[in-house]
Amino acid sequence: MALSTAFTKMLGVRYPIALAPMGGSAGGALAAAVSRAGGFGILGGGYGDAEWLAREVPIAAGAGKPWGIGFLTWGIGLAAVETALAHGPRAVMLSFGDPSPYAERIRRSGALLILQVTDLEEAGQAVDLGADVIVAQGTESGGHGAARGRSTLPFVPAVVDLAGPVPVLAAGGIADGRGVAAALVLGAAGALVGTRFQATTEALVDPSITAAIIAGRGQDTELSTVLDIARGSRWPSKYPARTLGHPYLDRWRGREAELAADPGARQEYEDGVARGTVPPQPVWAGEAVDLITDLPSAETVVTTMAAQAQEALARAAHD
Repeated sequence: MALSTAFTKMLGVRYPIALAPMGGSAGGALAAAVSRAGGFGILGGGYGDAEWLAREVPIAAGAGKPWGIGFLTWGIGLAAVETALAHGPRAVMLSFGDPSPYAERIRRSGALLILQVTDLEEAGQAVDLGADVIVAQGTESGGHGAARGRSTLPFVPAVVDLAGPVPVLAAGGIADGRGVAAALVLGAAGALVGTRFQATTEALVDPSITAAIIAGRGQDTELSTVLDIARGSRWPSKYPARTLGHPYLDRWRGREAELAADPGARQEYEDGVARGTVPPQPVWAGEAVDLITDLPSAETVVTTMAAQAQEALARAAHD
């Protein structure tokens, strides 16, 4: 059974599987590998660090396949977008924040505009801004998401209905081909996958992060602002992060305001990281982390997911 959708036709890729632009860890090698395998690799441009972009963008662009780049809308400036556009990405994805200052510039460049949304109000704005693709992010996603969002299963079809002809990608809780098939059945044109690609040989992550993801379970994940506060992160509080367990979560859960007002506690966090008694980075992980038990190449992940999705859809059609 073919996996051709409006998304694959628009982007010129074989499979409706896109790499989530995970800040920092979705580097050039990972994006290139996903694109070479027939998916759509999206670099994790994050805050638009110029040195990082200069190093990683040419790697993705050099694969000779369609590729994209994603940014944290609230944390960038126009210079980061201009830097990315100079390398000719097929699409630019914006997440978390008001995309309107950048939308027209991206569209004028000829790149497609992908907007990630966490509620129906954001989805309506994405349609009004002329998004070419909308990503509907459910609360099962690893990393940052909406504090008052909705689960992927009910959220995706609601966005599909609102978006009309605009292709929608499902995000959140998708780590194998069955999840991709489910997204297609819900009316999405594909899936945006994050945590599964964190545990691949090309991801720019510390081995301890990979080991934690492979050993992690969905019930071990938690949506919280504690670690952003402890790290002194500038993330808006409306976007907590889903991570695996961490000593500071147990210590400060439910006491976020107290933590924010205690510079000594935040300094203690930094000191603990320096001593090695506190993990250097939170382990961003979604609820589908149970399905991740190995460390394959990203190309293997894409082709395996595609085969699983085809099998799941064929089985459903037969039944």
